[in-house]
Amino acid sequence: MKNEWNDWKYYVYRGAWRFAGPPHEEQKLDKEAYSNLLSMGGLLVRNTYDFDCQKETCFWYIIKDKFNGLNEFSPNERNEIRRSFKELTFEKINIDLLKSKGWPILKATYEDYAVRDRNMDETLFLQYLADCEKRNFEYWGLFDKNRLIGFCTVWIWPPDSCEIGLIGVLPEYKHNNTYPYYGLFHNLNAHYLGEKGFRYVADGARSITEHSQIQDFLIKKFHFRKAYCQIEVHYRWWMKIAVKLLYPFRKIIPLQRVKAILNMEAMQRGEK
Repeated sequence: MKNEWNDWKYYVYRGAWRFAGPPHEEQKLDKEAYSNLLSMGGLLVRNTYDFDCQKETCFWYIIKDKFNGLNEFSPNERNEIRRSFKELTFEKINIDLLKSKGWPILKATYEDYAVRDRNMDETLFLQYLADCEKRNFEYWGLFDKNRLIGFCTVWIWPPDSCEIGLIGVLPEYKHNNTYPYYGLFHNLNAHYLGEKGFRYVADGARSITEHSQIQDFLIKKFHFRKAYCQIEVHYRWWMKIAVKLLYPFRKIIPLQRVKAILNMEAMQRGEK
């Protein structure tokens, strides 16, 4: 395996280097590779590899790689999906619509989370969209008549996989029997798995903040599954010392960002 860090596509997200491609392509990094990444910034490198291995591990991606239309669901679930399509519409949108109308929706979504771990503001949201424009993203809108009430970004990994990105839905629509998430995820699966024939649709890796229950929802209702993999976390030298000192107190530390890093360390150790 080559050692040069720029043979891989990595980017910094919230202080951590992450692989910027489909998880099935990420390889185990050697010391020279992750050291070179850390020399350019960031606090740590998250390296996942051996994607969809045959043994259960403490880290995984949530993926869906089979699609059988409405036949996948119980009669009650089929009714909920049909109700969603009756009340709402789901269609691809231009990024300009998100730039102008997306932030209030996302702000309301974050305020509805059980765990407040996001420091997103409108400036960071617009920066996120600017980063999306540099990559291969598609955008979906949820509409109640002509009103945008939700959105979803999807990172396309050619030729045949993708990852669901940022999702925002006005909280009142979670409780008014329009079932926006049912319609959204069924629409995404139908498009990317059914029509495009993608290898899989991913909803990211195991959550280290546990800020929402969306992954459990996808597994239970939409037959996503855990694609187990290996994880290694490489820190800056002083960060490594801090993690070692704080790790015994990980269950009582109240700061969410610190707790998230210690959760990831626990997953690396096979203790969570």
